[in-house]
Amino acid sequence: MEKPLEHYWAKRLADLQQTLEANNFEVYPAADPAAAHRIVMDEILPKCGARSVGWGGSMTVAGTGLFQAVKARTDIEMVDTLDKQVSAEEFVERRRRSLLVDLFITGTNAVTEDGQLVNLDMLGNRVAALTFGPKHVVVIVGRNKIVPSIDEAMFRVKNIAAPANAMRLDKKTPCVKTSYCEECKSPERICNSWTI
Repeated sequence: MEKPLEHYWAKRLADLQQTLEANNFEVYPAADPAAAHRIVMDEILPKCGARSVGWGGSMTVAGTGLFQAVKARTDIEMVDTLDKQVSAEEFVERRRRSLLVDLFITGTNAVTEDGQLVNLDMLGNRVAALTFGPKHVVVIVGRNKIVPSIDEAMFRVKNIAAPANAMRLDKKTPCVKTSYCEECKSPERICNSWTI
């Protein structure tokens, strides 16, 4: 067989698409971040008619360039929840406002093969928006997030996603030093709100 890895991923992603659709998700497969960008900008945005957009922190989403593309649009109000220059009060207020946008764009910490999104959040704004609030939600998912089960999703979140995000955010938590969850009670921990 030529290109077995491509066949492998084509099969895995087709199976995942079927299980996500069975869980009432609308799925748009994308070959790479540039394709995901085009799908959101050319298909999803026009289809949902969004006039306001909010964001959940996500390196996967950042890799698509969507933030900059939406920010450049004059016909869309963007609730910039990623601006690090605002006060703590404004930081939280923007996250509250993003719960009422037409379109919320985020990533996920893990997706199980049976079509469940598993997330752990610091403030709860991202997981709240995933479950209720915005009129539409787009979740950009890299294939590195696919896991067989809830147990493996929770392992991935606690021992890959959370420590890496704590490092990226320069938090003072034990996982920044050890690279895996220490079940800490640190005031800077980013692990506060689970959703499945």
